[in-house]
Amino acid sequence: MNLTYLIEAIYLLASVLFILGLKGLSHPDTARRGMIQAACGMGAAIVGTLFRPEVLHGNYLFIIIGLVLGSAIGIPMARVPMTAMPQRTALSHAFGALAASLVGIAEYTIQQPTHASVEITALGLEVMLGSLTVTGSLIAAAKLQELMRGTPIMFKGQQILNLLLFVSMLTCFVLWLTHPTVTPYFYGMAGCAFAFGIMLVIPIGAADMPVVMSLLNSYAGLSSAATGFVLHNNVLIIAGTLDGFSGFILSILMCRAMNRSITNVLFGGFGATVGTDTGATGTMREVTLDDVAVQLAYANQVVFVPVYGMATSQAQHSSRELGNLLEERGVSVKYAIHPVAGRMPGHMNVLLAEANVPYSSLYEMEQINPEMPQTDVAVVVGANDVVNPDARDNPKSPIAGMPIIEVDKAKSVIVLKRGKGKGFSGLENPLFFKPVTGMLYGDAKSTLTNLAQAVQKV
Repeated sequence: MNLTYLIEAIYLLASVLFILGLKGLSHPDTARRGMIQAACGMGAAIVGTLFRPEVLHGNYLFIIIGLVLGSAIGIPMARVPMTAMPQRTALSHAFGALAASLVGIAEYTIQQPTHASVEITALGLEVMLGSLTVTGSLIAAAKLQELMRGTPIMFKGQQILNLLLFVSMLTCFVLWLTHPTVTPYFYGMAGCAFAFGIMLVIPIGAADMPVVMSLLNSYAGLSSAATGFVLHNNVLIIAGTLDGFSGFILSILMCRAMNRSITNVLFGGFGATVGTDTGATGTMREVTLDDVAVQLAYANQVVFVPVYGMATSQAQHSSRELGNLLEERGVSVKYAIHPVAGRMPGHMNVLLAEANVPYSSLYEMEQINPEMPQTDVAVVVGANDVVNPDARDNPKSPIAGMPIIEVDKAKSVIVLKRGKGKGFSGLENPLFFKPVTGMLYGDAKSTLTNLAQAVQKV
């Protein structure tokens, strides 16, 4: 009995640490502490689980094997470059959901239930949500790693097929609940869920991956919460619920940042076709490295706008070095962060934090836009729709209504871009043709390094 109280006390401590960790992640100043608290909470949850009677009286050999295998996979995954963090996160979602699905399948095999109950319903939801999250996360990782094309993959009759899979999955779930002894219903539900996860993500473009990532995180969390009901594990219920609902709320917030609904993200096929009414005409004005260096050196305020190009070229450190040089010359340097820039929630914040950019220099979209008319130079690191003025000015654009960082209102705009292509989403950006915009072609990391050297000579 005392052991039971000890386990519950440890689980309570773990739950409190999870909540404090989630709260800490709400602000950059406390994010690192929040991560440490959450990690300690997970450590406490593992220790508490090892004291459970069914574990104490079992064979620790399999636990040790699992620990060794998990560490062998997890340690290399933790050391991937920040540019690969989105796909690594997607793989983590896949592994977590796979664990939940396998636990559910094992419990069903062990219990052999004969009638429906709350626990059996939770088991079915665990396997169903976990299964579709596994394949959905793997597809997301493949798109982000460019193992498959990032644009939406669509074909005739796709929505009908998706609807049939979804209905079949739910039908098998309901039939299994009413006839738990009929195993084909159970495995039919799991199989449909695996297939539905693939079909759910392939029509989504990589430009929408931040929302997809948070949704998959939500599904994985809810699957873990269902696992907690099946295993009678309170800490799994609490942690899974926190994860599930926080991920869902984050998805809604990011959809608002794009002025789009979740259904539009999931079923709109954004990026499959390119809008023709862009209003983008003219020629792009190419500028030289020396010209840009002079502009930066004698500016009063410079705003860097990091987008996915900074991640692909690993230019965060070069951006910071150039910013430091400008600040030494008395230039006010700020970094404008759009909530959906990058390929996962907070992608740009993570990269800039790695380069030790102070949090006080990071400005959200609502904070920086009023300052754009007084900004001498806005430097956009990469081509991205978060600075596309069509979202504001062209009601026929596919991204019409999406809030943007209004760099076109700055006195001068410098866009660092590899070439003259349309960018990842396939949409033309009228910003590139505006008189205030100068295009500086080349790898962003090399360009910023060369700019820093040129500024020193001015």
